[in-house]
Amino acid sequence: MAMIMVITMTTIMAKGRSGVTRPLLRSSPRKRGPRKRAAARPRDENRAGERMESAALYRLMAWLSPAYPIGAFSYSGGIEWAVETGDIKDAETLRSWLTVMLGEGGGFCDAVFFAHAHRAIAGNDNAALHAVAELAAAFVPSKERFLETTAQGRAFLEATRAAWPSPALTRFGALWNGPVALPVAVGVACASHAIPCETALPAFLHALVANWISAGVRLIPLGQTDGQRILAAMEEPVGATTMRARATPLEDVGSAAFRADLASMRHETQYTRLFRS
Repeated sequence: MAMIMVITMTTIMAKGRSGVTRPLLRSSPRKRGPRKRAAARPRDENRAGERMESAALYRLMAWLSPAYPIGAFSYSGGIEWAVETGDIKDAETLRSWLTVMLGEGGGFCDAVFFAHAHRAIAGNDNAALHAVAELAAAFVPSKERFLETTAQGRAFLEATRAAWPSPALTRFGALWNGPVALPVAVGVACASHAIPCETALPAFLHALVANWISAGVRLIPLGQTDGQRILAAMEEPVGATTMRARATPLEDVGSAAFRADLASMRHETQYTRLFRS
């Protein structure tokens, strides 16, 4: 007698040799929806940020290195005259002179121009960029100081456009065809490569001070260790000048380092000269 069995179970079970029951078939398979794309992992985002920071640091080190082809080693900013006249005669007088140059003289003015050039590029403000480029080129106390900042500025732009081109650098060249002061050139380059001003400006001032110290070490002369002691002592003035410059409106820029300005003027007629300024 045949028997018709109606299978109402959803799963047919079978026993293996071991006696363990295992499923053979499911009457209604589990439905799967479309696969969702995995979100970016935090580790990947961190690595991308680290790569960007590494690239920014690499470019800053290259652009502000003494080896960058702008001829910075050939300028003393008037220090050569100050050494000849006895204003600078040892490590302490060199440190004191540089502190004034940086905080109240040309160093501070350069920091202000750098900050405003960087801000104009970052904000895509052509009018502000033109204004700071024009003022920085005119705001020099002597012929030699003009040569010092514009020759280096032009050389910096040419080298950077060739090795690290960017649309913002091209735009700046089309907007301004006059003399380019060094702080404006470096500020534009840093902003065009998305290097923050709070990182780039103290690095620029460090390079400026280091070049002044190098001139002093050769002229006085001083030992290399004395030079490093002075560089260490200038850390706080560099930080203070950075903060002050970033908060200074362009119309408030000014210099009060009159002796340093006179040094840059009188260097032109100095009998024996090793530097161009």
